[in-house]
Amino acid sequence: MLAKLAARSRSRAVLGSLSAAALVLTAAACGGSGTDDKAAGGTVHLEFWGWAPGYDKSAELFNATHKNIKVTFKKLPSGGQGGYDKMLSAVKAGNAPCLAQIGFESIPTFLLEGALEDISQEAGAAKDKFVPWTWKQVTVAGRTYGIPVDTGPMAMYYRKDVFKKYGIPVPTTWDEYAKAAEKLHKADPEAHIVNLRAITLSGLAWQKGAKWFGTEGDAWHVGVNDDRSRQLADYWQQLVDRKLVATDQGYSPAWWSGLQSGKVATAIGAVWLNPLIAQNAPKAKGRFAVAPMPQWTAGEKEFGNDGGGSTAVLKGCRHKDETVEFATWMSTDPDSLKNLITKTGIYPAATAGLELPEVNKGVDYYGGQNIYKVFGEAAQHTDTSWQWGPTQSQFGVDLDEATANAYAGSGTLFDAFDNVQRKTLAAIKSKGVKVR
Repeated sequence: MLAKLAARSRSRAVLGSLSAAALVLTAAACGGSGTDDKAAGGTVHLEFWGWAPGYDKSAELFNATHKNIKVTFKKLPSGGQGGYDKMLSAVKAGNAPCLAQIGFESIPTFLLEGALEDISQEAGAAKDKFVPWTWKQVTVAGRTYGIPVDTGPMAMYYRKDVFKKYGIPVPTTWDEYAKAAEKLHKADPEAHIVNLRAITLSGLAWQKGAKWFGTEGDAWHVGVNDDRSRQLADYWQQLVDRKLVATDQGYSPAWWSGLQSGKVATAIGAVWLNPLIAQNAPKAKGRFAVAPMPQWTAGEKEFGNDGGGSTAVLKGCRHKDETVEFATWMSTDPDSLKNLITKTGIYPAATAGLELPEVNKGVDYYGGQNIYKVFGEAAQHTDTSWQWGPTQSQFGVDLDEATANAYAGSGTLFDAFDNVQRKTLAAIKSKGVKVR
């Protein structure tokens, strides 16, 4: 995380959790106009920083139908791989773009750094176009800072051919999943049930009912090592100890290779993972299917969410009206949504998007399966009270590092959660924010 941004003037700002509980902290007032300027003839040129596939196409669609606003999409590394650092550095330097792809989980971090514009007045009319809980993700203490794009309902991607080859039933509970992992590895010692990314643990904790972040009065509460997280860590530690789980770095060549070859039989992930699997494991076309996440108790319907995000407005933007116009259009226009559903793999935050044919039809890569029915059910049974903390960039780095250490045999996954708990408490306190 970058240090607290320098400011020409300072003011007391109210920062709340995404469920609207407020905290008082000191935030920097960032100047700068970004790179967007009104050109001759009245055309406003806006720059949009992000990394998701398909966003550039939506910008092109917008430009083709709007004469007075032109949007240029600039591709960055993903947020956790340096994209967010570039955005925050640009805000600090006073040359940030107006538009930025920011995940829901990172909105509190950007607010803590004083890096977002309040667009409540400009965006207020759009509120009713979105699933209510997604609007809450971009609204803090009654002020709005971005336009929702999507959510990340989770499911289980699995290799149909591998399960069939070894006579393994598709698991519906986590107990069955562990048995499937054992049977698979016994049949092929080089095969593993999953290659578990560190950040996926947050979605699994969400499903488990853990509460990693929350607010109590005017202070944050951190519970990365709460009882339900301990149960989650113990479950996965048993699979790690028995060598039933692969531990390659997430999205590395080895990670994708395992899915393509069938040496990794499942991926637990969000809807947006589906086009990435298709792109990075093309030889496995027709061999994957999607099933609901296994449940902790048979017959339950409890799911997690991994990702989902917004088009946020960075501090210093001089064209908030035009910026909000584009961001709202991108998230609600049918042609843009069709593009984002197909190429980006979004599950729309806009209510109208949930009625489009694109979220109710078969996907060729998955053998024609209507995978969106699975994700749609997951979305309907996801606890939307989950909250993210105010130092998410640092949190993500710490979780990756601690999990890698546990995979390498330096402690357990619960030790990793303990370490992340301590570091997160320290990081929040270092920002001058109350925490319990």
